[in-house]
Amino acid sequence: MADAQVFGPACDAVGGDGRRVFLVGLGTHGDVLPVIALGAALRGRGVDVRLAAPAPFRTLAARAGLAFHPLGTPGDFARAVAQPALWRPVRGARAMLAAVAEATEPTYRWLEAEATPADLVVASTLALGARVAQERLGLSLTTLHLMPMLLESRLAPPRLPGLPLPRLMPARWRHALGRGADRFVLGPVALPPLNAFRAGLGLDPVKRLRHWWHSPERVLLAVPDWYAPPQPDWPAQVTQTGFPLADTFGDAAGLPPDLAAFLRDGPPPLVFTYGSAMAGAQRFFATAVEICRLTGRRGLLLAGRAGEIPADLPPGILHVPYAPLSRLLPACAALVHHGGVGTVAQALAAGCPQLIVPVAFDHADEAERVVRLGVGTSLARWRFTPQRARRAVEALLHSPAVAAACREVQVLMRAESGVAQACAVIGAR
Repeated sequence: MADAQVFGPACDAVGGDGRRVFLVGLGTHGDVLPVIALGAALRGRGVDVRLAAPAPFRTLAARAGLAFHPLGTPGDFARAVAQPALWRPVRGARAMLAAVAEATEPTYRWLEAEATPADLVVASTLALGARVAQERLGLSLTTLHLMPMLLESRLAPPRLPGLPLPRLMPARWRHALGRGADRFVLGPVALPPLNAFRAGLGLDPVKRLRHWWHSPERVLLAVPDWYAPPQPDWPAQVTQTGFPLADTFGDAAGLPPDLAAFLRDGPPPLVFTYGSAMAGAQRFFATAVEICRLTGRRGLLLAGRAGEIPADLPPGILHVPYAPLSRLLPACAALVHHGGVGTVAQALAAGCPQLIVPVAFDHADEAERVVRLGVGTSLARWRFTPQRARRAVEALLHSPAVAAACREVQVLMRAESGVAQACAVIGAR
């Protein structure tokens, strides 16, 4: 396996004692691919790894050589990501948590049947069934957070979706609004089904989801400290690592021939993507085509659904369903995207300027961090018009300060291996 030599030595602490590792990943590609990458790295050192994830990831798990347990059916996953509400700032959180609730008991039952207290469990934030299994079955659990907004802080509260609060507002006020989101947005959706399940197991009810979802044993925040500076009021069990770059574990490890030829045949294009699962992005891609026309630049549209793309694309603009960004972005001029943390990290690694158009979830928070680093800018969805976006893109491409910041961050990215560091953290006792 290509990654075994790179990631292997840091995984010795896990594999040496014969314990199995049970991985649970819930979400879309950006949430599950890092878990698959971690599993592949552990397996490369002879660790017995089992993965539970949504059913559509079976093929990708098999390619990585991981034993796979499906959570739900392909139809369940398709229905969840097709909800229009999923891509709205507040309604998206509710829709996401409703879908997550359905996986709680299946995750718990899988671990109940297969894992023992001698094994290690690593579960992504939304794998609530693993957290229940830790309490009820005494399993050793590491919670894997892929985005910094999942950690509360009174000193540096993350930016929440749908709340464009000024940074001059006192941090304690912004934190209080986040607590209000727990009470009125997250709690009413997530806690009733979770606590009903817990009651059947003889467990006390959970009062605050964003407090309870951290394993008291170990929390791995897979975001480097130069991107999300650690806060004194974070839980003591949090350890940070580098970004777990994992795009080559997706639908293709290399560039398709038509894309490779496109890149060779002209100047670096602008790249536009709205994530692997985004539905209803027709306006985004129509605007992308117009941006290319106004700037006179070639364009590449990444979208898994062909129906999102305008018909009859003009010359110099290509649509491809998927391409690994680590292979693509070094040959591109700039990236315009939704703000998913995995996409952000790939642009940082490639030294590629980025324009973020946030949708929901952590996107606005990631955009704020990118702007703070000086490597990109952001436009709200309602401000993402051809003329505004053209000005933003051209400002990025002609800014010596942005170019210098991109180079500086790229050096930081090259100095760390997030997956290798995660292996070491998981194996530490």
